[in-house]
Amino acid sequence: MKPDKNSILPSLFAKGFLTLLLVLLCGGIYAAELKFWTTEEQPERMQRQQEMAKLFKEKTGISVQVIPVTESELGKRTTAAFAANDLPDVIYHTLQYAVPWAEAGILDVDAATEAVNALGQGTFAPGALNAAKFSGGFASVPVDGWTQMIVYRKDLFEANGLRPPDSYKNIEAAIKKLHNPDKMYGFVTATKVDENYMMQVLEHVMLANGYSVVDAKGAINDSKRDRQKLKNALEFYLATAKASPPGELFWKQSRELYFAGKAAMIVWSPFIMDELAGLRDDAPPTINNDPTSRELALKTGFITTLSGPQNRKGAAWADLRFFGITTNAQTAEAVKFVEFSMDEGYEYTLSIAPEGKFPIRRGTASEPDKFIKAWGKLPVGVNRKAPLRDIYPKSVIDNIVGGLDTAQRWGLNENQLSRASRVINSQVFSRVVREYIDGRITVDAAIDKIFSEIKKID
Repeated sequence: MKPDKNSILPSLFAKGFLTLLLVLLCGGIYAAELKFWTTEEQPERMQRQQEMAKLFKEKTGISVQVIPVTESELGKRTTAAFAANDLPDVIYHTLQYAVPWAEAGILDVDAATEAVNALGQGTFAPGALNAAKFSGGFASVPVDGWTQMIVYRKDLFEANGLRPPDSYKNIEAAIKKLHNPDKMYGFVTATKVDENYMMQVLEHVMLANGYSVVDAKGAINDSKRDRQKLKNALEFYLATAKASPPGELFWKQSRELYFAGKAAMIVWSPFIMDELAGLRDDAPPTINNDPTSRELALKTGFITTLSGPQNRKGAAWADLRFFGITTNAQTAEAVKFVEFSMDEGYEYTLSIAPEGKFPIRRGTASEPDKFIKAWGKLPVGVNRKAPLRDIYPKSVIDNIVGGLDTAQRWGLNENQLSRASRVINSQVFSRVVREYIDGRITVDAAIDKIFSEIKKID
């Protein structure tokens, strides 16, 4: 029996439509383009990210548009894009946004958790991974970070039989031995109230003794025990201030004095590591007549985890960065990009600025220290380049990376980063501690004043 052409046409049309739909869908997969917002907008750093995007496309067929966003504008731009339902697929962001953006529905927690689990939770630095925890999963994928360091004259410590400055007690002992204002200051601490650097150092010192400003409900921690922790921290800070030169001190003076051989200890970020080795002309060591000399680098030690009398395990103050997969993302493709950036492409991710991008992912299940080794080989410097491992011994590199294990910030464990940030930004701690340093109030009066003022902050 010959089929009726009128019954064939609808069938053919249906098959043709399904075929066309399948082609379009498959074509869409291979033609996918992700939008990636990054705050690493300097030309050299953009180039490295674009190189990574190119490698990713060669492997997957998925294009990535690398879009620079100024860090100070990231919050506003993200909020506006969310309201317009026009978020990028992936955002490189700082710690302060991880949990709040997840709570607001900007970040896809399931997607980030999928990526972390695929990469292996055990391959990440515990402190950094803890910072991303959210509702049984992870708000974002930890990428890189740096820990604030006590930079010290290791040669002088060894010559005088001093223990490394990893505790209040050891620092105070070193100050007693090395402080000689005519030749060398025992310490250069931060005293300039309107510089964020002072609050950064203060927070590190307080975390070291186990003091965090807020509890899980956002209330100020002011119990008798909390007050004792804070008192220990302020008295220690005063000891470092007394061993410092007079005046308004921040990162600039501490680096200049240390580079001139006139300071035994300072607090700095790891961005000082290439400068110590004479690789940057606008910030050269002046300890001798050769601005390119590595002498000072060889005489320097670094401590990331500091402890106080009431917190023997100590803490490191960390600046952490994350890959956030948004709720507007092409999810499967975005997860692939993040996994690639944290695995095959991780060396490119770290190479953007190795001295300030410690490997939060240490390695793989089969090679636990793979990325630490790779990071140590990456060249640092501005006017001259050299791998970190050629400048500093393995023990130094391991110690610096190890700081991410105890990475902390106020409000982090309590899920109260926003509340803690408002307290920090108020500068109450810096102002009152400066009054205490200047001898205008006692330590007990300073603590009373701090609590009185920060409780007024919404």
